[in-house]
Amino acid sequence: MKKNYQIAVFPGDGIGIEVIREALKVLCVISESSGTSFDLTHGLIGGAAYDTFGTPFPGESLELALGSDAVLLGAVGGPKWEGLDYSVRPERALLGLREKLGLFANLRPVRVFEELVAASPLKPEVVRGIDIMIIRELTGDLYFGKPRGVRVEKGQRIGVNTLVYTEKEIHRIAIVAFKTAMQREKRVVSVDKANVLESTQLWRDVVTEVSRDFPEVDLRHMYVDNCAMQLIGNPAQFDVIVTTNLFGDILSDEAAMITGSIGMLPSASLGAKGGMYEPIHGSAPDIAGQDVANPLATILSVAMMLRYSCAMEKEASRIEAAVQEVLRAGFRTKDIHQEGTTLVGTAAMGDEVVKRCL
Repeated sequence: MKKNYQIAVFPGDGIGIEVIREALKVLCVISESSGTSFDLTHGLIGGAAYDTFGTPFPGESLELALGSDAVLLGAVGGPKWEGLDYSVRPERALLGLREKLGLFANLRPVRVFEELVAASPLKPEVVRGIDIMIIRELTGDLYFGKPRGVRVEKGQRIGVNTLVYTEKEIHRIAIVAFKTAMQREKRVVSVDKANVLESTQLWRDVVTEVSRDFPEVDLRHMYVDNCAMQLIGNPAQFDVIVTTNLFGDILSDEAAMITGSIGMLPSASLGAKGGMYEPIHGSAPDIAGQDVANPLATILSVAMMLRYSCAMEKEASRIEAAVQEVLRAGFRTKDIHQEGTTLVGTAAMGDEVVKRCL
């Protein structure tokens, strides 16, 4: 294990600034106790970068990311920038980061903490013990396929996006899924729409081919519409879900609500080198600066960063245990607050996690 890591920190917009602040407090404690140093360099991305540089993804931010062992991201976007041209909207920075860093696998753990079972909109007996890993491909699909754009033909506007997947892209994400399953319950559900989309028939074919190298792993295929229903009706059947960029984007947010709050879910985007770590929630500008945002997803994203980019499994587990201890002690931010629990703000929640990481 290295003793020094370069971390690029992009707080982004809205509540990103607040939740990143709490996550860094936790990282500081881990640094002191482990003897590992984290050299943090802050940069601008998203709407904040556009306001300063006229672009959501300035060159200096790209250089910072490329020169780091990992990227820690808050959140980007908001109504302030929705009127901008599509090419310079804050969200384009995320796509740029994924592309330039070669990030192709997004890992989103969906775990229902026992202490938050009652916060889920689903019945306790349906969600208790849920622990799913959703693996989303990041480089293909409608997000990057060409041709794309809006053009005028015969006097009317036509919007075009192209769903493209190469065999190589599918093969490498399938490898990630099966290797992940080998560390878990050895079950993979591959989600596609092969009955109507030829590109996802290729997806199904390649995933099946890869599965032959992992005979211990049980593979099932499921159409995306059925998967969307099954996630609500019977989420316990899932261990690892692997799917396309678009389907993964939608299904992972749906699954997030099983936990009771989107403010609880971290994510990791991995490639050949390094990784990017971020909560899956948005910038929530309506509550920015009010000390009410839930920082736990970002803190758990730091745990994922330690696990996947720094090979610090013990420290990652310590953060995850600290989060559970805080919940067990009854501390709640507004989004997960219930009668009989203690309402705290963003900073106080971060402090409670820090105490339990010491």
